[in-house]
Amino acid sequence: MVELPHLRSIAARVEVIAEAGSTNAMLRELAADVDAWPHLSVLLTDDQTAGRGRLDRQWTAPAGTALAVSVLLRRLPVVAEARGWIPLAAGLAMAEAVADQAEAHTVSVKWPNDVLVDGRKICGILAEATGDAVIVGTGVNTTMTAAQLPVPTATSFAVLGIDVQVDRLLARYLEGLDQALVGLVATGDAGISGLHAAVSARCGTLGQQVRVLLPGDRALEGTAVSLDSEGRLVVREGDALHAVSAGDVVHVRPTGA
Repeated sequence: MVELPHLRSIAARVEVIAEAGSTNAMLRELAADVDAWPHLSVLLTDDQTAGRGRLDRQWTAPAGTALAVSVLLRRLPVVAEARGWIPLAAGLAMAEAVADQAEAHTVSVKWPNDVLVDGRKICGILAEATGDAVIVGTGVNTTMTAAQLPVPTATSFAVLGIDVQVDRLLARYLEGLDQALVGLVATGDAGISGLHAAVSARCGTLGQQVRVLLPGDRALEGTAVSLDSEGRLVVREGDALHAVSAGDVVHVRPTGA
């Protein structure tokens, strides 16, 4: 792992480990020591062997081809509804960090917090509450080759022909996440802080025909029209509007697209 001077100048603590089963799980245990692991502490590795994504899916990658980064957040909004914006803030921050090095490409957030480059997934994010804190875990495909990609809808910096600057990427990500969180804590409202508008502008799901796979093997099909005040995806199905708080979203591409 390269030296990380810019990241270390922003984070309260940075620990780089050679290998981890899950950086989120490891940081959850370490977070019990409040003094040693303050707000904006970072744990990362480029060899995660038992990572998890949303809906408890496994997330693995060949050693050295992807970054697993977990950030500990202790300064949280008092308003419970505002905390639902934390994963969205992380998705926005990482999208901005990726776009900083992928200027020739279209970088967007797929609701709630996957980062896509030219419509293909380069990063996934999982936020988990632990006591009075939140841990935000991020997996970013860095040097993964086309043959190593887990699915055809994935991509990596290497596949894009970009020699990623890891320190720059992570510093930009943490700085963006911190700024979004500071505004959210200060106002308790994503609209007032500007986070709602910023996430909406970067969200590639809005305006798309989507199929949302809901708990209980149910599905909702329609047009993603907006994000509501709590960060839920609003989908128009016929004449009805549905606010989705959790579900797998598939962007439905027209035939031939």
